[in-house]
Amino acid sequence: MAGGWSRDGAVQDQIDASVADAVQQARSKLAKGESAVHCEECDCVIPEKRRQAIPGVKLCIACQSALEKQEVNSSGINRRGSKDSQLR
Repeated sequence: MAGGWSRDGAVQDQIDASVADAVQQARSKLAKGESAVHCEECDCVIPEKRRQAIPGVKLCIACQSALEKQEVNSSGINRRGSKDSQLR
């Protein structure tokens, strides 16, 4: 059911487009190529099991976790969509 001036299915189309964008962004961040033996950030040795599990890995677990935490904190996207989150 559409509301206002939108056509039927417009909301679902927007949801599908948002999901497709998120999948494309996640795939673009996947490492490719040969894994590094030492972390590019801290120069610690990357365990062999990690290098086998994630082809193209360049960071150790600690540095990868810190990077992901930083990316989440700086996303700036209001995913809740509630009025309260828009006022912050």
